[in-house]
Amino acid sequence: MLRVRIRLLQKLYLPSAVIGGLVGLVVIQLAQASGHPVPSAWIHGWEDLPGFLINIVFACLFLGVTLPKLRTVWQRSAPQLAYGQTVAWGQYLVGIGLFLIFIRFFWPELPAMFGAIMPVGFEGGHGTAGGLAPTFDKLNWKAGKDFALASATAGILGAVVFGIMLINWAVRRGYTHKMMDTGDVPEDDTIGIIPVDRRPVAGRLSVKSDAIDALTLHLSIIGLAVGIGFLIKEGLVLGGELLQPLCTAPTHNKLMILLGSFPLFPLCMMGGLVIQLFEDRYDTHKIIDIGLTRRLQNLSLDLLIVAAISTIRIEALSTGLTPFFIVVTAGIAWNIFCVMVLARRMLPDAWFERAIAEMGQSMGVTATGLLLLRVVDPEYESPATDAFAYKQLLHEPIMGGGLWTSMAIPLLGMGSVIMPKIVLGISAGAVVFWILVASLLARGRKKKE
Repeated sequence: MLRVRIRLLQKLYLPSAVIGGLVGLVVIQLAQASGHPVPSAWIHGWEDLPGFLINIVFACLFLGVTLPKLRTVWQRSAPQLAYGQTVAWGQYLVGIGLFLIFIRFFWPELPAMFGAIMPVGFEGGHGTAGGLAPTFDKLNWKAGKDFALASATAGILGAVVFGIMLINWAVRRGYTHKMMDTGDVPEDDTIGIIPVDRRPVAGRLSVKSDAIDALTLHLSIIGLAVGIGFLIKEGLVLGGELLQPLCTAPTHNKLMILLGSFPLFPLCMMGGLVIQLFEDRYDTHKIIDIGLTRRLQNLSLDLLIVAAISTIRIEALSTGLTPFFIVVTAGIAWNIFCVMVLARRMLPDAWFERAIAEMGQSMGVTATGLLLLRVVDPEYESPATDAFAYKQLLHEPIMGGGLWTSMAIPLLGMGSVIMPKIVLGISAGAVVFWILVASLLARGRKKKE
C-alpha cells in the first residue's frame, strides 16, 4: 500500500518486500532507541527465517521448468552468458581487489570476507545475502549478513537510478532500437497492480483435491528437493571425514571448514534439478505445475526479505561504513563501465538492450533487469529478451546465488592469508576467460557474415 500511495517508491521500483523490511527495520530500531524494544515474542525466529527459506527458493529454480538441451541454450544465449559472467566475476575482482590493496590496511579488523559483500549483495540479492547468515555465523563474522543485505539494498537502488540515467544516455547517442519515455511507464508497472482485465493465471491444479490438494503436493515436492540437497551436503561432510587419514591435520581442518560452512541452498537447487529430470523422463502426467511452484517460491522469497532486512543490526554496520561505501561505489562503477565500454564489444545486435537488462539483474533481481529492458524495448521485440531468459539457465546455478557465490565466502573465511589472493586470481582468470569467449564468438559471427 505504501508503494501504491508514495510516488518516490514507485519511481525507485522497490519491491514491496524490501519496503516492508525497511519499515520493520525502522520500527524495531526506533523502539530500541526509545527504551521500549519490540517484545522478543513478536519477532522470535525472524533471524532464522532467511537461512531456512532460501533453501525453498533455490529448490524451486528448476521445478516445473521444461529443460532445453544445453546445445540449444548455448546457441541462443552464448554472447549474453559470456557478458553476464564477465560482469559477475568482475564484481568479485573489484571487491576483493579493493580489500587486498586498500581496505585491509586501513581497517585491519575487517575479515577478508568483506571483499565479497558487494557481489553477494549485488549478484546474489537479498535472498542470497540473508540465506548466507548461517555461513557468516559459522565463520565468526555475524556482521557479514548485515553488510551483505545493505549491499543488496544499495544494489537495487543503484540499478534503477543509474539504469535510467544510462538509458537516457543511450537514447541521446542513438544506441537503442526503440524507446518509451521513462516518464510514460504504465501505472500498473509503477504501483505493482495488474489491471483486472489482464490478470494472468497464478497456476493450474494438476491433481484432484479429494486425493491431495495441489498446493500440498507441490510443497511436498519442494521439501523432497530440500531433503535431497541435505543428503548431498551430509555426504560431502562424511566424505571429508573419510579423507582424514589421507590429509595432514591443517589441510583436513581447512577442508572441513569449507565443507561445514558451505551453505545448503545451492545443493537444494541440485535436488530440484534431480526431481525435474526424473519427472521429465518418467512422469507422463506432468504433475509439477510451474505456476504453483513459482507462487511458493516467491512467497518464501518475500518473507525472507522482510525478515532479513528487519533484523539488520545497524550497530554492526557502523564498524565499517566507510569501506562499505567504497566497495559499493566501486561495484556500481564497474557495472556502468561494463555497459558503456564492454557491452558493445562483447554483445551482438541490440547490445544496449542486452546490457541494461544484465545490469538490472546483476545489481538487483531478475525483475529489475526485465523492468529496465522494458523501458527501452516496451514490447520485448529485440533479441535481448530471449537471450537473457536462456542465459539465466546457465548463469544462475553458478553466479546468481549459485555454486560460486556460495563457495567464495567459505573460501575467504578459512583464515588463510593466501586464500583471498587465490580467490582474486580465480575471479581475474574467469573475467579474462569469458572476454576471450566473447571475442571468439564475435569472430565466428563475422565469418558467417
